[in-house]
Amino acid sequence: MNKKPELELTEGSTYKIISMGSRDNALESMGVFKGFISIGIDEIGLIMELDKSHGEMKGKIRIIPLHVILAIDVYDIKPNDKEDMDKEAPHYVG
Repeated sequence: MNKKPELELTEGSTYKIISMGSRDNALESMGVFKGFISIGIDEIGLIMELDKSHGEMKGKIRIIPLHVILAIDVYDIKPNDKEDMDKEAPHYVG
């Protein structure tokens, strides 16, 4: 049986992130995934560069905390460069 490669968020890929917004509305963020960022002591967020669907906000950076994400739609996947990941120095997080 062929094993499918694991799906992972890769930098440069295009996603639509649906997250908690106001009380009655979800917030949609469409654009290019730029990576992860630490928010405070123990919170992580996604960094998204917004696309033209956001009008004047095109090109702006939006940070979306992981705990508010409801869904992620995948539009365009860029391959993950595994060689670069192997060259990074290991580090401890905790």
